[in-house]
Amino acid sequence: MRVVFMGTPDFSVPVLDALVAAGHEIAAVYCQPPRPAGRGKKDRPTPVHARAAALGFEVRHPVSVKSLKEQEAFAALNADVAVVVAYGLILPQALLDAPKFGCLNIHASLLPRWRGAAPIHRAIMAGDAETGVCIMQMEAGLDTGPVLLRDVLTIGAEETTAILHDRLSEQGSALIVKALAQLSSLTPETQSEQGVTYAEKIDKAEAQIDWSLPAEEVDRKIRGLSPFPGAWCEIDGQRVKLLASRLASGAGKPGTVWDETLTVACGKGAVELLRLQRAGKGAQDREVFLRGFPIVKGQQL
Repeated sequence: MRVVFMGTPDFSVPVLDALVAAGHEIAAVYCQPPRPAGRGKKDRPTPVHARAAALGFEVRHPVSVKSLKEQEAFAALNADVAVVVAYGLILPQALLDAPKFGCLNIHASLLPRWRGAAPIHRAIMAGDAETGVCIMQMEAGLDTGPVLLRDVLTIGAEETTAILHDRLSEQGSALIVKALAQLSSLTPETQSEQGVTYAEKIDKAEAQIDWSLPAEEVDRKIRGLSPFPGAWCEIDGQRVKLLASRLASGAGKPGTVWDETLTVACGKGAVELLRLQRAGKGAQDREVFLRGFPIVKGQQL
């Protein structure tokens, strides 16, 4: 099929590779514009931009796709279908209608649960036992379109957003290839009005750990916000990111270090901190972190 690919971050790159491997013709690749990054604040292409350029595809990165000029340029590609995954712009109706088979979105949740911007983070933070990928026929609403295919994935007890992100990206890559191969025979499934939830964009203000909460909530926040923006607490006046954890035995005053393995008491239960990062330093496993930044039993975080 002749495909327009629309995506921006790392999550989208394996999908582009899968479409190429499946033999689809990539008419053009759309992504967000390069933005300043790094110490020099020089414009850096997005992951999809870099990969598409390496593969020799035409890359388009308009700031908006709402203008008549952009809509005409998109329609002129004469695509059979557009595949959209974490693109970052809302598509106007003219774009949704332009390809022969419309626009298909790869969404990392089991719709209608977790419509919106941060479905992977929110699924972990909410304590969901499973998530998955939906291939959705796009319409004007926010992730409201009918679902063509879905696949379920179990969330591991110690899984972080980073790990789940990569698994879902692989799952989405396989599922979109399957969907395109069966497109003419798939029956769209209207989303239920029951069980609708919204995955609001992650706000850095929600990243500070409150040790008075139950251990389950603390653990889910640490794992759900890893690696970005990273849940954090203050230790000896320094902000330290907490990037991996698991539930542990222990009880005591919330925020008290229970033992030498960095088990910290919560409002109910305790969590064991497994990976941490000081400001200006790289992320470190607990043992390495403690060699450079000792934390002793009984210390209050």
